[in-house]
Amino acid sequence: MSPQLPAVLPIQPFTRPVRGEVTLPGSKSLTNRALLLAALCHEKVTLTGALFSEDTHLMVEALKALGFTVRPDSAAGTIEVSDQANGFKNDAPVDLFVGLAGTAARFLTALCAAAPRGVYRIDGIPQMRKRPMKGLIDALRSLGADVRCTGAEGFFPLEIHARGLRGGEVSIDASESSQMLSALFMVAPFADTPVQVKLATSVREPFVQMTKVMMTQFDSGTAFNPTTQTWDVSRQRYTYGGVYPIEPDATAASYYLALPLATRGSLHIAQLAESFLQGDTRFIDVLKKVGVSVASRNGGIDVSYAAPASRIGVDENFNEFSDTFLTLAAIAPLLSGPTRITGVAHSRKQETDRVAGMVRELRKLGQEVHEHEDGDGLTITPRPLKSGVEIETYGDHRFAMSFGILGCHDLHGDGRPWISIKDPACCAKTFPHFFKLLEDLRQRSPSS
Repeated sequence: MSPQLPAVLPIQPFTRPVRGEVTLPGSKSLTNRALLLAALCHEKVTLTGALFSEDTHLMVEALKALGFTVRPDSAAGTIEVSDQANGFKNDAPVDLFVGLAGTAARFLTALCAAAPRGVYRIDGIPQMRKRPMKGLIDALRSLGADVRCTGAEGFFPLEIHARGLRGGEVSIDASESSQMLSALFMVAPFADTPVQVKLATSVREPFVQMTKVMMTQFDSGTAFNPTTQTWDVSRQRYTYGGVYPIEPDATAASYYLALPLATRGSLHIAQLAESFLQGDTRFIDVLKKVGVSVASRNGGIDVSYAAPASRIGVDENFNEFSDTFLTLAAIAPLLSGPTRITGVAHSRKQETDRVAGMVRELRKLGQEVHEHEDGDGLTITPRPLKSGVEIETYGDHRFAMSFGILGCHDLHGDGRPWISIKDPACCAKTFPHFFKLLEDLRQRSPSS
């Protein structure tokens, strides 16, 4: 699914300011949500602009195993979902593999628990067995689901003996991942009676809001009841049919939004808008504070940077768009003054401990980094960058891409690579051709 990459990839710096245009892959968050919602419809649904990556491939293959007809066409950027009536007809137990895909893991768990019949065994790679699932498991059990943890309680692997959901009141702790609340919302219309969802703790709202909007687009939804402080989800089939467009991935955009700061120059990012469903577009505001110029043009965004004196360190809470904090942290050595990042404690339980990993890699580069005592963030004070450093990615695509952008900075002024990325192929999780696109941009950027 991705270009062949070496085990360790030296990043070739840009010797000229970046120029050109990029078209981003579709949103992972939207693609996997739309796949689930499409599987719950009566009619054929065709996703356009869909993401083709490891995470979405796992979701597609799981839906096929559950009996749905799913036809992906990577050349056209479309995924067609049909024959929904054939879902959940398996007589034998079904094994589903979710790799390290958090969206697939949580969404498929909820989907199988809501199924009318069948036995479903869900597992991922060893690292997936450490990612939080307990809040969702407990909520599904309280709605009558038979969800069995065959390893450690509250984690994968799971075995689900489906018998549908009974509905009623349910409390969920989604503090460790808003995906758990989104998963519950999307399957709640299939419970025997309406579902009233109450949050046991706070949750990061943007991704949940994305889910609620998409449910409305698919002719279902949630309504907040201020009297009981619950979300009411009615018992209603999804009725969407036809074409559903997927936005470009706003998290993937963060890397190319930051590229002009690392290389100077300007870049047009096609089809990107600040008014997306995706909350990660808030990273645009962070870059404006740093000193990057951003303007809308021709249905996309122009991003540019020219004046080195304006690279300003910032103090930012990333709680609601935390996937982008690594992008800022990786380019923080290029800024003037400290950069303080907070609101990211939950990211310690994602693909890896992202806070601790970022601290380690930045210190290897010679940076002064303070890991906050409350575990919720880090402060980076720029120091002269060290060269000849191999960046450990921990199997986490966002480390590879964030430091890939930093490596585009021409540290020595002569185009010599000074950063290498270990396991660059981990980008296949969400952005298989990331490094190819970066290299194409470098070669296309003119001297004037």
